[in-house]
Amino acid sequence: MRLTFLGTGTSFGVPQIGCGCAVCRSDDPRDRRTRVAAVLARRDRALLFDTPPELRLQLLATGIDRVDAVLYTHDHADHTHGIDDLRAISVRTGALPLYGPVEALDGLAQRFPYIFDPNVKPLPGTSKPEGSRVPLEPGVRVAIAGFDVLPIEVPHGRIRVFGYRVGPVAYITDAKSLPDAAVAQLAGVEVLVLNALFRRQHPSHFSIDEAVAAARAVGASRTFLTHLTHETGHAELEASLPPDIRPAYDGLAVEIGTE
Repeated sequence: MRLTFLGTGTSFGVPQIGCGCAVCRSDDPRDRRTRVAAVLARRDRALLFDTPPELRLQLLATGIDRVDAVLYTHDHADHTHGIDDLRAISVRTGALPLYGPVEALDGLAQRFPYIFDPNVKPLPGTSKPEGSRVPLEPGVRVAIAGFDVLPIEVPHGRIRVFGYRVGPVAYITDAKSLPDAAVAQLAGVEVLVLNALFRRQHPSHFSIDEAVAAARAVGASRTFLTHLTHETGHAELEASLPPDIRPAYDGLAVEIGTE
């Protein structure tokens, strides 16, 4: 399997509008972070985690043109508002199955009804993105596009977020903590992805130190940090982390196993 990080930035992205800090002015391409998303691929099948506003640019930059299903983590704009870019895929494949927490899928249907309403027909010679909503339950395994997927519920301020375990890989973003049940569900993962916002505390996200502690609780052989901000440059953050924990960056591809 291959995990490709499409975007690794916070909701502001990096550079941040109106900011002249050292990271926002950095020449290191790893410090240019679009909103967070990833693709997990195996042979000819691919799962997309979230649809951020830069989705089209991210897919073009990584050369990814196939998606078999989308796994939504939650209903915040930086994770969903690139959904219209799925049109370039669904016009070739038909309606894409979109999975996630029921409240996140309901929110998408309210804001983007034309995607889900079969009565909304594009004019001849035009097209629209098409998707079908498939709610998931936390802790209930489901087969999606040939992958064994386990949704894992974690807290994010006043809402819940779904992380996802897919075999030896776990992708968790926007979490504030890992409950005991989540740690148990993550036992044995080889590659773990966690959000890490600031050095300082935040009410709905892991801090960097909290993400490191969560990674230690899980015990994956490799952990990658995402949802990063302009307060920490890539090189600086990498130098401060243990060798088994690394900051991800846009375009990073991680190979897992032999598939």
